Amino acid sequence: MTSQVSKTVLRLEAEEVQTLKDGINFKKQPEDGKCYIIYKGKDKMRACRNQCKHQGGLFIKDIEDMDGRTVRCTKHYWKLNVATMEYVNPPDSFMQDELEAVLSDTDGSLELLELNPPDPWTAEPREAQELHAGEITLTYITHACMELKAGNKRMMFDPWLTGPAFARGWWLLHEPPSDAMDRLSQADLIYISHMHSDHLSYPTLQQLSTKRPDIPIYVGDTSRPVFWYLEKSGVNLTNINVVPFGVWQNVDEHLRFMILMDGVHPEMDTCLIVEYKGHMILNTVDCTRPNNGRLPHGVDVMLSDFAGGASGFPMTFHGGKYTESWKAGFIKNERKKLLNYKTQLVKSLQPKIYCPFAGYFTEAHPSDRYIKETNIKNSAADLNESIRKSCPNILTWTPSPGSVLDLALALNDPTNRSAITEPPNDTKIYKDSWDFDLYLDELNASISAEIFKYKSWIQYYYKWAGFKGYNLVIRVIETDDDFEPLKGGYDYLVDFLDLSFPDVRPERDHAFEEIKNRVNVMRHVVLNGRLWDDLYIGFSNRMSRDPDVYHHRFWNHFQTELPLSAPDWDGFLQTVCEIRNSCALLLGLASGEAFFDITDPVFEEHETPPEMHLRVCLLLISQTEFILSTESFSSLHSQLQTSACRRCNRL
Repeated sequence: MTSQVSKTVLRLEAEEVQTLKDGINFKKQPEDGKCYIIYKGKDKMRACRNQCKHQGGLFIKDIEDMDGRTVRCTKHYWKLNVATMEYVNPPDSFMQDELEAVLSDTDGSLELLELNPPDPWTAEPREAQELHAGEITLTYITHACMELKAGNKRMMFDPWLTGPAFARGWWLLHEPPSDAMDRLSQADLIYISHMHSDHLSYPTLQQLSTKRPDIPIYVGDTSRPVFWYLEKSGVNLTNINVVPFGVWQNVDEHLRFMILMDGVHPEMDTCLIVEYKGHMILNTVDCTRPNNGRLPHGVDVMLSDFAGGASGFPMTFHGGKYTESWKAGFIKNERKKLLNYKTQLVKSLQPKIYCPFAGYFTEAHPSDRYIKETNIKNSAADLNESIRKSCPNILTWTPSPGSVLDLALALNDPTNRSAITEPPNDTKIYKDSWDFDLYLDELNASISAEIFKYKSWIQYYYKWAGFKGYNLVIRVIETDDDFEPLKGGYDYLVDFLDLSFPDVRPERDHAFEEIKNRVNVMRHVVLNGRLWDDLYIGFSNRMSRDPDVYHHRFWNHFQTELPLSAPDWDGFLQTVCEIRNSCALLLGLASGEAFFDITDPVFEEHETPPEMHLRVCLLLISQTEFILSTESFSSLHSQLQTSACRRCNRL
């Protein structure tokens, strides 16, 4: 069985993209003659093959369509609304298989991407066998963590049992069952969907590693490795398995699973299909467009996120349109759209049982009270109510920590209340204590790190980050917990067009963002080479921008494309030490209090002491600005220029 890959079926250069008209566009691939339809909407583009799903006929423009959204099949006159990818004649028939339309913000080109094979779970099909009570159970632990028992095997999904996520921004809403860590350490295998810290929880894995470091953990083969930070974290896990997409992984004769990629974030996000005796469980986790929208229909259980609010936008933005009323209206509208989307997705896939999870987090720290009050999320109960109204035949499950779904009982009789076992009435459902100090002390320790004594860490860090050639200038201001500028903190500009660090904004036209970062999170991120998700998704910054546009290239780089290895701060400090010693010598030379030894190995062959002295002085001057602040360097340079050197009488 070959792994699933994403391939480009059509590419349009920027000039061709600019010629696309609003609404329907027909395009042909010149190399193989295959035809495609691109719908250009107000906010996005959608695309599909020009092939009717009924019997393969070609589409042409529908002359009866007044809105410019519908095409008509030349075979049997079926009609497709390309704006929604729904067949409207006959109604309630098919959804068109959609291609992923990726518009490059680098060169303006457009690529249509298709997964191959599109539905790999159909390989090596197995007939569903009869299940006995207790043979397959799902136990909700907390957030996105679910325990699956299938036969005599136990599998855990995305264990986040303790500590914060995204530095200090997210905390568990639900209290995990008291035996959650024991369950985790006794599992036969663990699936971790992606690298975000509410799914890949290093505090949780640290505890796990002390009990069972060799527990098998499975992740997808994403371009950004899920465990890219493992070595730096210090967590000792020795049995991590990176598996290809779209390939069945056999656990035993009855149990197998398959990891699939996300169509929007294939570099980092994945979803999962588990099959036991022909019964499928689909876990789409956080995927925006799991498997490019191609998913199995009629699975036994479907799990997905539901809440929204997993971003700093718009809560952390200020200025311009970002009034409190605008934010409230935007959030309300976005949550409604998400609830409707999830309802329609479940309706289209028709699982027998649906469970919303992976949204049970809270902004618990007192300093994030504003975020908690503003970032209103969907409730699982509201989504399940919406699904029941739309699809009364689908059994919905709103889980509490420790509640158990028995799949055999639920499939045999969806009305059987014993199919779902709730925890005892005295079970603690919601957390009320999070050990804030334990985790914030770790962040605060970064503030006093040696590297931050030297302003040149700024240049060193952003050159390590490697983002440039983009007309954006950012101002970064270190702040306290309440986003007030920190006395003695850094306040600097970075010009990413040429990766320079000016004192004032350049006079040319440029995009500008002001980013206020909590000093403990920013320095922790810098010191450890972590991704900026800790700042942005973790609500630890406040931003304004001019113009008010999202700079995808910048944020994508700092959230997913930073180097895999942290900055070499030991090397940085060693260079600092060497240059500081050189500066001390240089100051001594300038005052006439230091002399060179002619036997010193820094002498070049046939070089006289005055010649060598002059060369070293000039070299030190060129190096000094690396470590001193601009003001200190200017003062030293002036002092050197006005001081007579006793050995060569000039610099």
